[in-house]
Amino acid sequence: QTWEIYACVRQVLDVLDPIDEPLPESILQQRNLITEDEALRAVHLAENTADREGAQARLTFDEAVGLQWALVGRRYSELSESGPVAEPVNNGLLAAMRDQLPFELTNGQKEVLEVLSAELSASRPMNRMLQGEVGSGKTIVSVLAMLQMVDAGYQCALLAPTEVLAAQHARSIRDVLGPLAMAGQLGGADSATRVALLTGSMSAQQKREVRDEVAAGEAGIVIGTHALLQEAVEFKNLGMVVVDEQHRFGVEQRDRLRAKAPDGLTPHLLVMTATPIPRTVALTFYGDLETSTLRELPRGRQPITTNAIFVKEKPAWLQRAWQRIIEEVGAGRQAYVVASRIDESDKPAKDEQGPPPTTVVTLFEQLRRGHLSGLRLGLMHGRLPSDEKDAVMAEFRAGQIDVLVCTTVIEVGVDVPNATVMVVVDADRFGISQLHQLRGRIGRGQHPSLCLLATQLPEGSKAGQRLKAVAGTLDGFKLADLDLKERKEGDVLGLSQSGRPVTLRFLSLAEHLNIIVAAREFCEALYEKDPENAGMVVLSAPFID
Repeated sequence: QTWEIYACVRQVLDVLDPIDEPLPESILQQRNLITEDEALRAVHLAENTADREGAQARLTFDEAVGLQWALVGRRYSELSESGPVAEPVNNGLLAAMRDQLPFELTNGQKEVLEVLSAELSASRPMNRMLQGEVGSGKTIVSVLAMLQMVDAGYQCALLAPTEVLAAQHARSIRDVLGPLAMAGQLGGADSATRVALLTGSMSAQQKREVRDEVAAGEAGIVIGTHALLQEAVEFKNLGMVVVDEQHRFGVEQRDRLRAKAPDGLTPHLLVMTATPIPRTVALTFYGDLETSTLRELPRGRQPITTNAIFVKEKPAWLQRAWQRIIEEVGAGRQAYVVASRIDESDKPAKDEQGPPPTTVVTLFEQLRRGHLSGLRLGLMHGRLPSDEKDAVMAEFRAGQIDVLVCTTVIEVGVDVPNATVMVVVDADRFGISQLHQLRGRIGRGQHPSLCLLATQLPEGSKAGQRLKAVAGTLDGFKLADLDLKERKEGDVLGLSQSGRPVTLRFLSLAEHLNIIVAAREFCEALYEKDPENAGMVVLSAPFID
């Protein structure tokens, strides 16, 4: 019975000694907080709303302080480490690359590069997150930063979450560098380096050749998946680590890669994300990183029109979507059709509503025999062997496939400027930020683009309103805030895999920005005076890796 549990709790608390207060008296007075002992007792035994709210306010602040102390401590410990100094030179790869760029950098890109260049020139390691809208030009910024390191004699590692993205990075970086990436080859520039690619699906012989190239220092830029983390991979002089789509990797993984640097040096770190991060999340789960943001899209990028299609209410709209794809292909363009599952073996989410979603395998067959029977269709999903995925993507890029029927394997980094239409089937199965990421695969060329979000659920449903929100704005930062309010704290941006223990019981990332900012300021001020503070050690213990 509840009253029996209450009586037992009261009996225990009556004989329990008072708990030591971890926070200074000054902050309790400043924020009008009760003591830790009072809060822990009141949260169990409060007899009125005021006492209960007082306990919750104190315990919320405790969580914010504990998390911030852990992050501030990590940042301060990194500041005491030595980083590789790489001052820019006048006649190196970086200068040559800037001279041959086929486009002008945006003002935002130039500003971020100035910050990066200054930090790469310093004697302590850079720890910076670069976030930007889909298509805002983060990759070229990272390439120019890496060239500054290569000019100084260091190697750079670019870690990507999928083989598709790693291969695309290697291809696009080699293309943009041209002769500057052809060291030792006919036509290579005098100051050229090499760009190496290492993935898990390579043959043993291929891996060995790449590892030898990296160990000898012949490859200045080394791109790879988790394969880069293996012990067998050794760098001659690693000076910088770039992590793309960083929320796919944990802190431990990026630290393992940084540990491959020469003794006594901590490589510079640049983590990139095209998933805009709300300020509360940046302050909490990525609070050990400085942040730069790219909001401006490169010149010539076309806006994307987005519409939600409620199939049961307006079935003709879905027929029109297929017709629109046929029209775009007839005009020489290409399209994506995205499904949420590969096949029937994929388990549904616990909170799914509506009829079972159409799998990508079924959808491919339906479209091939039905609405899009006259077009060249390709199938792409995560369970295909790597060589098949590479072959399909190569055909799509070359224009040999008109419509790519796929899963979210194309969510990150895939760049085919000729693709102008995307139809997302069962769009209600995707989160807000994920839909924004998917939409970013189109609108990358010179032609207007269209994204259609189809669902079997009614317009008035929660999912329907979510799709209308995505259709209503192209502002990823606004959508990230909406996403934060919708999702469970531990699920935000895959934080359960971020390398941070997720143990928030009172602190809400969606509601407590002011508390998080206050806790940050308090921790930074106290850490400078007393980095070993006993009370802070207690509060931060749940958040230490």
